[in-house]
Order: sequence, then C-alpha cells, then structure tokens
Amino acid sequence: MLQCIFLLSDSGEVMLEKQLTGHWVDRSICAWFWDQVLSRGDSLKQQPVIASPTHYLFQIVRGGITFLACTQVEMPPLMAVEFLCRVADVLNDYLEGLNEDLIKDNFVIVYELLDEMIDNGFPLTTEPNILREMIAPPNIVSKVLSVVTGSSSNVSDTLPGATASCVPWRTTDVKYANNEVYVDLVEEMDAIINRDGTLVKCEIYGEVQVNSHITGVPDLTLSFSNPSILDDVRFHPCVRFRPWESDLILSFVPPDGLFKLMSYRVKKLKSTPIYVKPQFTSAAGTSRINVMVGIRNDPGKMIDLITVQFQLPSCVLSADLTANHGLVNIFSNKTCSWSIDRIPKDKTPALSGTLVLETGLERLHVFPTFQVSFRIQGVALSGLRIDKLDPKVIPQRLYKGFRALTRGGSYEIRS
Repeated sequence: MLQCIFLLSDSGEVMLEKQLTGHWVDRSICAWFWDQVLSRGDSLKQQPVIASPTHYLFQIVRGGITFLACTQVEMPPLMAVEFLCRVADVLNDYLEGLNEDLIKDNFVIVYELLDEMIDNGFPLTTEPNILREMIAPPNIVSKVLSVVTGSSSNVSDTLPGATASCVPWRTTDVKYANNEVYVDLVEEMDAIINRDGTLVKCEIYGEVQVNSHITGVPDLTLSFSNPSILDDVRFHPCVRFRPWESDLILSFVPPDGLFKLMSYRVKKLKSTPIYVKPQFTSAAGTSRINVMVGIRNDPGKMIDLITVQFQLPSCVLSADLTANHGLVNIFSNKTCSWSIDRIPKDKTPALSGTLVLETGLERLHVFPTFQVSFRIQGVALSGLRIDKLDPKVIPQRLYKGFRALTRGGSYEIRS
C-alpha cells in the first residue's frame, strides 16, 4: 500500500502533500529525492521505482510536475506507477491541462480528488465519470461562490448514481434524445533511423477512444478485421476478458462520455511515411548543413503539421539557417525548430545554412539527432481496421462513427 503522495514542481518545491495512512512520511524524503535528481539528471527520471535509505519511491513526470509516491512495505510496483498515471490523467481531465499554476489554483479540488481516489493507501475510485458526480470540476461560478460564501468544498452531498448500478463506471438513469457512439483510433509512431537510412525500430502505440452517449445501460461488441497484429493490449475495466481471449472481440458496457477503451502496440513495422536526409560538411572552423524532407510512403491522406527539431552541438557558436519552405527558429538553448506543415507538390523542402564552430575546432565531430513530428488524419498507419460495432440491445436510432489519426511520437533520425 502507498503511504504518501507528493506533487513536486520542476524546481523541487512540494506543491501538495497527501498522507494516506497512519504512518507519517516526513518531507525530508522529497529533499533526498531532489538531490538525486540534481546529481543524476535524466538517468533518474527514467527510473519509475527508486530505493531510498528508508522508503521505496515511485515517480512519473507529467507537464513538468513530478508525482512521487512513497511506501515502506512490499507492494506491486506496477500498481503504484499505474495509479500515479491515473491520477495525472484525472487531473489533466479535470483542470483541462496540467501545470504548476493549475495545481496551485485548484489545490482544494486536487486534494479532494486524492481523497476519493485512494483509501488507506489502496486505490479506490479512479473512474473519471464517477469522480465527476462526487466532485464538481472547477469553473468560474464555483470559484466565485467559494469566495462569496467562504465554502471551498466541491464534494457532493449525495452518493453517485453508479453506486446503485451493476457496473461501477456507469449510472443507470442516463437518458439521451439521440443515441450516439463514436470510435477513434489514435496512434503514435515511434521510429529510429540510422545515419545510413537503415530503419532500426518502427512501432505504433495506439488507443481506441470511445465517446458514448446512449440511453440506459448499453451492451456493445467491437471487432477488428485484423486483431492478430496487436501486442501489449490493455483494457478499460468495462471490457470482458473472456470474449477477447477466445475470439479477439471486445465486449463491454461503456462508461458515459469519452473514455479510453483499450491501448495496444503494433511492432516491427517495415516503413515510415516521412524521410529526413541530413548532410554535414566541415572545413576551416565552419560546417555546412543541408537537410531535405519528403514523403517516403504515401499513406493516401494529407500529412500536415510536420516539424523537424534538433539540438545544435555545444561547440557551435552561431548558426545562420534558412529554408525554401516553412519557418526556421533558433532558440536561446540552441534548439532549432523547422516548421514545414505540409509538403508542397512542386518542390522538396530543404533547410541549409552555416554553423560557426568554436575557436580551435576545424571540423564538427558531434552530430545532432533530428526529432520529427507530424499528423495524418483519416489513417491508422498500423493497418488496424475496425470491422463492426454492434449493440446487443439496439436502441432507437443509434448513430455510429469511426475515425483514425496518426501522429509522430518518438521519431528520430540520426545524422
């Protein structure tokens, strides 16, 4: 069980402390943790579980905020990490974003949410739809009322309707004039491409997001044309596992509103939609850079919001970069951002320029890694296809919709 949760800012300040059991955890553990962060840097941030001299620590970082949980007893580490991820997702949903200012401005609501989400160190209520019935999301009206009346509590006086339901994530009295359900396949492509153009890694992380507005307690089944390509599937608690295990069909009673039905990976893909070809030549203390970007495999839909970013090496004193298409910005931390948006049909986007090296350095010996982001609407690059979505009990006039979206995730080109 978890004994305490801390929320730390990007400077190490303790913004919120929630003691979960009778065992009090001193804030000095946060000072020890932040000293480790400062001394070990990114290597520590990549470790979700850390053993301190007195506690086991679990951490995730979202929006510059570190969610830190502590315990002195044995417990499944994945449960602690997953719970912290759920807390971050709920706060992001409630506050419509996640940063230091939002946490401080809505301190009471964050504390009330933690009160309901965990009981005596064990996860309790983590379903956003149920939490919204128990704790009202922040808005201007509630903030004005809290100032005028002096009451800062957003907790409802009545139990949520789902407590009387056969499924804890849905109330029984939901009613709509129009019954609608929409399914989105949202995918992110992670890829690593070597300097010689060899594809080292290419895989998809995807989510099936459902937005359901159906009267009563519907029972739905969702099937795919090619479910065998899916790996590492994770389901919302509403999914019945046996139909998936036997027939690879999703059978579920959906929560009301928007929720993530499942997540998955598709591994060992053979191609990427975009190529980036960087080239460097050095002589006499300067280096010429030339980067070309184009479409490698046409997905059949428009690729837009294309951005190429890279970090100039520390040995570069100044840079003069221009592009024949798009906008180039060089920031104070030596990060170069090239916003291309869409690739035109009449020319290949190219970035070129000169890098001035520090005194005494004739050639460039450290080459940057290029990070690429993009968006393709209407296509799931994994190849996953939805076959059908059927209700067991057909309500009147059920409207169904399906969409797909692919974005660039950790998409790296080494130079």
